[in-house]
Amino acid sequence: MKVNGIVAEYNPFHNGHAYQMKHAKEATGADYTIIVMSGNFMQRGAPALLDKFTRVKMALECGADLVLELPTCYAASSAEFFAKGSVALFDKLGVTTNLCFGSECGNIDTLSRIAEIFYTEPEPYVESLRCNLKKGMSFPIARTWALLQYAPSLSDDKDVLSSPNNILGIEYLKALMSRNSKIVPFTTTRVGADYHDKRLGTNQCSAIAIRQSVAAGHDLAYLASQMPENAYEILRTSLEEQKPLFADDFSAALQYKLLTEYSAGYDKYQDISSDLSDRIRNTLPSFTGLSSFCDLLKSKDMTYTRISRCLFHILLNMTKEEFETCKSEDYISYARVLGFCKDAAPLLTEIKKNSSIPLITSLADARQTLPADALRMLDQDILRNQIYLGHLALKNKKEMVNEYRTPIVIV
Repeated sequence: MKVNGIVAEYNPFHNGHAYQMKHAKEATGADYTIIVMSGNFMQRGAPALLDKFTRVKMALECGADLVLELPTCYAASSAEFFAKGSVALFDKLGVTTNLCFGSECGNIDTLSRIAEIFYTEPEPYVESLRCNLKKGMSFPIARTWALLQYAPSLSDDKDVLSSPNNILGIEYLKALMSRNSKIVPFTTTRVGADYHDKRLGTNQCSAIAIRQSVAAGHDLAYLASQMPENAYEILRTSLEEQKPLFADDFSAALQYKLLTEYSAGYDKYQDISSDLSDRIRNTLPSFTGLSSFCDLLKSKDMTYTRISRCLFHILLNMTKEEFETCKSEDYISYARVLGFCKDAAPLLTEIKKNSSIPLITSLADARQTLPADALRMLDQDILRNQIYLGHLALKNKKEMVNEYRTPIVIV
C-alpha cells in the first residue's frame, strides 16, 4: 500500500491545493492520501477563517482519504516545530510512504542539500553564521550568506530561502533526517499565485487572497473559479450560516491577558525574549486592537507574522516549558481523527496494525485510555479550540459548540 502524507492548513481549500493533491497522487502512485491539518489556529499567528471541521469536509470532498489534527502547540508554532510535529505524526502512523509538499523551488535535490547542511551544521557553516550575526545581519540574511560561503555551488539557488514554502519544505526534510525516517519526500512546484499574493487571479490564487476577499465583503460568486466546486459550496454555506473569525476578534481577550500579566512580563511564553516582553509592556498603553498592535511592535528583525504568532502564544498560554516537552522527537503520542472517507477503511485497518500511537475517534474514550502526558496535550488542545469556538459563538450571538459533542466528519 502506497500512502501520501500532506501537511496542510486549507485556510481555505483552493485550486492550488487540489492540484497538489492530484499531482502528488499521480506522481507517486499512491493508493491513499492522509492530511495532517492544523486545527483552529494557524502557523502564521491567526485564527482559521473557517472552523477545522468545515475545512476537513472540504479536504475529504476534494480527494483526501483521512484527516488528522496537528496539535496546536505545533500548528501555531515556527516552521521548525510545525514540521517536526507533522513529520513525527506521519512517521508514527507506520503506513506513510511519501511526504508530499509544495515548494517554489520544485527541486527536491536542492532542498535536500540545503536541509542536510542546516541539519548537520558543519563547523565552517556555523562559524560563518556567527560572524554574519555579529555584523548585525538579521538571522535569515545571515543564514543565507553562511550557506553560500560554505557551499558556493548553491549560489544559483540563493533565492530559495526567500520563499516560505521552500523554507517549510527544508524543515520537513530536516525533520525526516532527524528521525532517520523511511518516508520518501516528494515536492510539487507551486503553481499559480505566490504565497503572499493578495490578488484574486483567474484560477489559482493564494489562500490569503480568498481570506481578504471574504474579510472585505466581496461577492462570493467570484471565488467560485478559485476553488473546487465542492469546496466553494462548503465555504458559501458556512459563510451564510455564520460570520467568520479574524485576528482582531481576539483583541479584547488578548488585551485582558496582557494587562493581567503586565507586572510579571511575558518572557515565559514561547518565542518571546526579554526584549520583546519589555516592548510589549512599554507599548501596551497604545493597544487598540491585535492587528494594529502587531504593526506597532514589528521591526527590522521581527516580522508582523512573527509578532502575531508570539501574541497568540500569550493568548493561548503556550509556554516555553510546554515547548521544551514538545521538542522531544517522541512527544506526539496520539493521532486525533477529524474525518475520513468510507472508502478508506483498508487504510484505517493498516494504521491500526502498524501505528505506534493510538487513533483517537472519541474524545470521551481517549480520556479513559491515554497516558498522562498525552492526555495533558489533548486537554490543552481542546481548551485552545474552545477559545476559538467561544469567540465564534460570541461574534455570531449563538451558543458555543462543545467539541466533545462534535462528531468526526465521514464522507
